[in-house]
Amino acid sequence: MAHSMGFITVLSLLAIVPLCLSGKIYGGGGYLYPQFYDHSCPKAQEIVKHFVAKAVAEDPRMAASLLRLHFHDCFVKGCDASILLDSSGTIISEKRSNPNRDSARGFEVIDEIKAAIEKECSHTVSCADIMALAARDSTVLTGGPNWDVPLGRRDSRDASLSGSNNNIPAPNNTFQTILTKFKLQGLDIVDLVALSGSHTIGNARCTSFRQRLYNQAGNGKPDYTLDQSYAAHLRTHCPKSGGDQNLFFLDFVSPVKFDNSYFKNLLAYKGLLSSDEVLFTKNAESRELVKTYAYNQELFFQQFAKSMIKMGNISPLTGYKGEIRKYCRKVNAY
Repeated sequence: MAHSMGFITVLSLLAIVPLCLSGKIYGGGGYLYPQFYDHSCPKAQEIVKHFVAKAVAEDPRMAASLLRLHFHDCFVKGCDASILLDSSGTIISEKRSNPNRDSARGFEVIDEIKAAIEKECSHTVSCADIMALAARDSTVLTGGPNWDVPLGRRDSRDASLSGSNNNIPAPNNTFQTILTKFKLQGLDIVDLVALSGSHTIGNARCTSFRQRLYNQAGNGKPDYTLDQSYAAHLRTHCPKSGGDQNLFFLDFVSPVKFDNSYFKNLLAYKGLLSSDEVLFTKNAESRELVKTYAYNQELFFQQFAKSMIKMGNISPLTGYKGEIRKYCRKVNAY
């Protein structure tokens, strides 16, 4: 939001214009809007879409990975591409955090997109905007909803390892802890349930849900909210020890298709992660949302798109804040 007093009245009026009509949302000192690069780099979105399609064709898992990358970026210091920065003399990379280590991926795809865009229009399109577009394109490619991505973010000059460790919801967090982490980002319970629906694609490692199979409550017993036949199947490839990196579909029904099967699985107590199933078992409001999306895919798609736009507007750097990195893994050298 601009700090100049002269803009306050105008900004207050614009703030009440519905997003669907204005196409603009506020960043830190400027607008984010879908047409941001229409003149400065008109082929930007086409380039992102091309390389995302190529990456997903080569590796279907990449769609979920690119979507997750945007989420893990936005929850730490806002949507500023801080997750892409490698460690350097002044930066400790977020890639080393517990939520990202050994699991965050897609960095090479972003590098490839950035290199192509730099050839087309140098020093114009931010890495943060590339990630936002890649997340949308990954969703569409796998059968999910489309939306106009508000653009105009700039890239941070630093990262936050502690923010990455503390702000991103963990698979074994309680429902209240997860909701609190969402609320700290300006997101509500509707956003929480809708955005969790992204687990309709992608994989999780054995280490992310092992406690549900063997020792959920510290009593040596499995999680009673996990269907026991499903649990028995999971145990065949997720033993008490070893196999930490073994991968399992988050949605075993349609693992590479973006649909509402994830919510149907929760109704059957077949959500893979504890953080998934608690949406149905631990809160009345979220339970009703899970039921709604399980029975109405169109409503889920509509809300997912709205919540992705809302998440993409978490504390963006705009105007003269931050920078446009030439290479997404390091800050510019002046």
